[in-house]
Amino acid sequence: MQWKDIDLEKRILTVKKTIQRIQCVNGFAKTKLILTEPKTESSKRTIPIPEYMAEILQKHIKSGSAFLVSGKEKPMEPRTLQYRFARILKNGKLPSVHFHALRHMFSTNCIQLGFDVKTLSELLGHASIETTIPVPNSNTIPVAVHTDIYERFILVG
Repeated sequence: MQWKDIDLEKRILTVKKTIQRIQCVNGFAKTKLILTEPKTESSKRTIPIPEYMAEILQKHIKSGSAFLVSGKEKPMEPRTLQYRFARILKNGKLPSVHFHALRHMFSTNCIQLGFDVKTLSELLGHASIETTIPVPNSNTIPVAVHTDIYERFILVG
């Protein structure tokens, strides 16, 4: 996500790119990160930004081509993001979960709060609501972990 993808006046962010790791055919590196189009049309979307979040973003705004997380002209290495997230969880004495689990937690919370599943599916960039509706499997966050993180980050702030 780059700053140019955020319109703070309209309070929307536009998802139109994704970062993908590809193998290098020539060169010294085995892989490299590229900015590319999302896999599906439904992955391209606009997402409303809550007023409180727009106020926070306004305080940190950078040039349009800078990436939000890195603050630089190139994206942060996904592994670096995961390492930093893991350190935050550890320092906060929170259970270890993968960064992507936050997306599942958001979806689960929205469904539990009665959010319209079709709208949620569109916000998440899912092609169908079947992808959005949680199905218990090995990829879900245990309820105790989910509750602990939610209470400590969301309710306490």
